[in-house]
Amino acid sequence: QHYKTNTFIEVGVMKYNAHVSSSRRKQRKAHFLAPSSIRRKLMTAPLSKELRQKYNVRSMPIRKDDEVQITRGQYKSQQLAKVISVYRKRWVIYVERVQREKANGTTVPVGISASKVEISKLKLDKDRRAILERKDRSKKKTDKGKITEEEAMAAE
Repeated sequence: QHYKTNTFIEVGVMKYNAHVSSSRRKQRKAHFLAPSSIRRKLMTAPLSKELRQKYNVRSMPIRKDDEVQITRGQYKSQQLAKVISVYRKRWVIYVERVQREKANGTTVPVGISASKVEISKLKLDKDRRAILERKDRSKKKTDKGKITEEEAMAAE
């Protein structure tokens, strides 16, 4: 019989949040059992260079009517295609014109990983605009909450 023993002692290393695990096994379990609301955030795609310049945002959760360009894999292409559906349960997105023929002749859409596409055109509504506004990196102040000397003098 083999018994595993811990031969090292952690000195001074504390977790900030007891509910967060660094165990690979638990991380995988959390990932694959994630609810749809969390899968939405996990299924994000990078924005194209033009959109990145325009909104100062690197990536966004993918959505049904976005137009994407497939950047990796067998279906990689230069042309834009519309997202038909986001199938969170299977961790895939379905894109128009990306399909294959089954043995019996019917065509079925091929699932593509959200990280393997680049969003070229966003479907914007007020919620999506709010997300872009919130994520805008140019507006973030580096000295959050810090008061300058002039402001301190003015307060006195």
